[in-house]
Amino acid sequence: MSIQELDDKGRIVIPKKERERMGIIKRVLVINAGDHLKIIPIPEKPLEALKGVLQIPESFEDLRKKAEELAIKESRRSG
Repeated sequence: MSIQELDDKGRIVIPKKERERMGIIKRVLVINAGDHLKIIPIPEKPLEALKGVLQIPESFEDLRKKAEELAIKESRRSG
């Protein structure tokens, strides 16, 4: 834990030790949690980070392609 000051543009520096410990590489998700902010690291390759989480035989890329095809098919029906 450390206290940081905001610069003139409202930015803060996350200390290197904390970035390394949390696996922060380049991007974070900032969530307004009412009286505080939550900073969540975003993996460099989010889809790869999810591999193995769901026990499905198809890749995320295949599932995405199927979802896009279904969306196109549905939009043609309602249009």
